[in-house]
Amino acid sequence: MSTKDKTSPLGRIWPRNRPMRWSIRLAVGAVLSMAIVTVWVTNDLLTDRFTASTRSRAELRLALYGGNLLSELRRNAIVPQLLARDPTLIGALDSSDFSRSTQRLISFVEEIGAESLMLLDLDGRTVAATDRNRLGAQHRSEPYFVDALRSNATIFSVIPREAGGYRFTYSRRIENGSNVLGVIVVEVDLQKFERAWAGVSDAVLVTDSQGTIILATESRWRGLAEAEAIRREPPQGAIDRAIRATADWATLPAEAYLRGEAVMRLESRIPFHGWRMTSFTTYSSVREKVNAVLAMEIMGFAILAALAFYALGRKTALRMALFQRESAELRELNARLKREISERERVQETLAVTEQSLAQSSKLAALGEMSAAVSHELNQPLAAMKTYLAGARLLLRRNRPDEALSSFGRIDDLIERMGAITRQLKSYARKGSESLSAVDMGEALASSLTMMEPQLRHRQVQITRILPDDPVLVMGDRLRIEQVMVNLLRNALDATKTVDDPEVQIILAAGETATLTVRDNGDGVEDFESLFEPFYTTKQPGDGVGLGLAISSGIVSDLGGRLTARNGANGGAVFEMQLPILETGSEAAE
Repeated sequence: MSTKDKTSPLGRIWPRNRPMRWSIRLAVGAVLSMAIVTVWVTNDLLTDRFTASTRSRAELRLALYGGNLLSELRRNAIVPQLLARDPTLIGALDSSDFSRSTQRLISFVEEIGAESLMLLDLDGRTVAATDRNRLGAQHRSEPYFVDALRSNATIFSVIPREAGGYRFTYSRRIENGSNVLGVIVVEVDLQKFERAWAGVSDAVLVTDSQGTIILATESRWRGLAEAEAIRREPPQGAIDRAIRATADWATLPAEAYLRGEAVMRLESRIPFHGWRMTSFTTYSSVREKVNAVLAMEIMGFAILAALAFYALGRKTALRMALFQRESAELRELNARLKREISERERVQETLAVTEQSLAQSSKLAALGEMSAAVSHELNQPLAAMKTYLAGARLLLRRNRPDEALSSFGRIDDLIERMGAITRQLKSYARKGSESLSAVDMGEALASSLTMMEPQLRHRQVQITRILPDDPVLVMGDRLRIEQVMVNLLRNALDATKTVDDPEVQIILAAGETATLTVRDNGDGVEDFESLFEPFYTTKQPGDGVGLGLAISSGIVSDLGGRLTARNGANGGAVFEMQLPILETGSEAAE
């Protein structure tokens, strides 16, 4: 027997250790190389994926911020035009009696939601203001006064504050016939958005058409161009202060750097006087998520390496036989472990992607449904307001201001109704929190028909009403009941568009329940199963979104009633709203 070989106790001849050591070294090197490549590739893939997710959330926030800011500006733009026609303010400027003007403006500011209101005479002196400290102040040289006197339109101005920041105002001159009496100034509170933006891990700024920063979460940026502002205070420092100033985000790290960059910059355009909005977003949790996955991979390779070194400890022939038996078991266990780790990694990756997709889809669906509901419910008051405004304009041209004021009163009622509708939509998910009261179904029907007056006059539809002599009372919310009635009447009008002699019959009856029947002579209903489902509609695109009957059915169900539909014996559709009747003298319980 050669001296280079040795015989094992089991009768086998084993070579000496040198060849085995080289093979083991190659195996260990291969495993280490595979581990390095796997970690490197995983790091790149997950970093790109989590970075894209962070960017998507930042873009969504930026779109929401811009929409809220534009909505606030547009909502206040109409206020000076309405106040410039207020007879009380016109009379005060004409007679120089301002004893009740300040109280008048205070009553307006609570309803409008503006920051402040000021009434200026022809000399630029403040004769009435919601802030009494401004009474008597001179504004002769201010742009919002000078430009408003020169123009017959509403003027928007951005005025620097002495203490820093900017004031945002709408102004319009007040006329009595051809005589200019003064100027009404509405100050818009946009700083509340700065406080709201500071509550997240973003730094946000808004620039005007000249590139000057007029709104920013970092006070040191206001009044500067973006490049100069960043040189003075980098975005990371601004984000750190925003985080420290908000208790809910105090646990986030002060710095979050990835690939040498601390923040990402996003920009969007606001369709208002050339404004632009820019946000700087941190990569707060990207590195932590990637490191968590990499740690699992390294742990797996560490287990493999530990098993390999354990196997190398078997040197003797007797132990080699035991090692062979055990190594088979270890290899099988190792294979199962690798399969389980690989399966769990795939499940975790799939679950993460699914959760992100589901969350994004839920947000977009909720946003789309709310937008469609708001548009659907506000179209009717807006159409009525347009008709009343056209009538008021014609009356003013014919020098009939008293009748025009009646139209403005109706417009004011419609504005309150729109506000109530938006509050109703916001609280739509919190059912059961409304306070119910006794509602006269006849009065609610009359109010709904008044609401539909422009459409009825335009269409020339024959309306037949059959009402009982005694009031029909139910326990409910009048606004929501009127909302159901308007939806039923509007559907009846739409159903009779193709009929030569359109007719709508309205029957109100009182028995065990209060029943309101709306019957038309249209084409009838084809699909009753999907009729009350959201977004189901048979109208042409642009005529409806399919929310009216879905919302109406939910309202009637909340009030303890039911809404049904069927086709009439002589054609057309018949809708019935049944509500529990309220007996006279009975106690109502919610």
